[in-house]
Amino acid sequence: MRLKSSYVVAIGIVLFVALLFAIGSLSGGKTDKADAKAGAAAAKPSGPPSVQVQATPETLHRYTVTIRGRTEAARSVVVRSETAGTVAAVPSVEGAFVRKGAILCKLNVDARQAAVDQARAQVRAQQLTQQASVELARKGYRSQTQVLQAQAALDNAQAVLRQAEVALEQMNVRAPFDGVFDKRDAEIGAYLAPGQSCGTMIELDPLLIVGDLPETETGRLRVGAAGTALLLSGQTLSGHVRYLSHEADPQTRTYHVEVTARNPGLKIRSGLSATVKIEAGQGPAHLVPVSALVLDAAGRQGVRYVQADDVVGFAPVTVIEETPDGVWVSGLHGQVRVITVGQSYVAEGQKVRVGASR
Repeated sequence: MRLKSSYVVAIGIVLFVALLFAIGSLSGGKTDKADAKAGAAAAKPSGPPSVQVQATPETLHRYTVTIRGRTEAARSVVVRSETAGTVAAVPSVEGAFVRKGAILCKLNVDARQAAVDQARAQVRAQQLTQQASVELARKGYRSQTQVLQAQAALDNAQAVLRQAEVALEQMNVRAPFDGVFDKRDAEIGAYLAPGQSCGTMIELDPLLIVGDLPETETGRLRVGAAGTALLLSGQTLSGHVRYLSHEADPQTRTYHVEVTARNPGLKIRSGLSATVKIEAGQGPAHLVPVSALVLDAAGRQGVRYVQADDVVGFAPVTVIEETPDGVWVSGLHGQVRVITVGQSYVAEGQKVRVGASR
């Protein structure tokens, strides 16, 4: 059976197109493989990564502990009345500085002055009786027993006088120390029972700067260590640690610390916020850029450095102090080439090329 010429032409065209597709796929596969090989060759690194380092020497540096604190009065006492009475006068001005012994509240004397006068008269009478007994005994008209009785009566009269004088003095509520009469609780005409408050006295010189110390820092501080407090106003106070608690706060697990400082003129008030820096000895340290601090896989803070064989090392560090020039850290030893550029893209044990150091 003979095929028509049109069929023969169609079959030929189909075979020709199929041949073209086969040839194209073969040449395309070779091209893709060649391109892949070329890309792999281009991606292959030419050598170890490059980093920049900073040579950091070991230096003897003073350690400081920084805490947040506040100023506080060295003493704060609520001054109370020792007896009952009506307030007759308040000579001291609220908020003013007063000397020890100054009258804060003066109560009505009532009959207490009369009791003192009566007791004094009784003492004078007993003194005359005792002197007469002694003279008569010297002449033989009184026995020694009578002389002793007269002396006992005189002693009793003097004791009664002393009690009356104390009761009279208790009508004056006085300042127990030099300080500021910070708050008055009683006004003229108010009745004060024994134990009721006349007002509050505070001592501002010396002044305390108090704060709470983390338990990780307690082993570094000692009573007597020098401390400096910087207030929000820019004022500074210098003093020494006077107290460091031995028991932690059960909720915050911190230890209370107090720094005492001079406050001439009472310029600094109680209750001001302060940043307190306390000296904690000295030891080896390194000054590194803040940007050089990184975290390792375990989450430890430290720095990456280049060892003598140009292999990256990692050292965990503790930040001692932050300054405008960088941070002082402990944990490094000797002179170290700290990586300052590229530290986040290399790993411990990796070989690197050290670029221009600074």
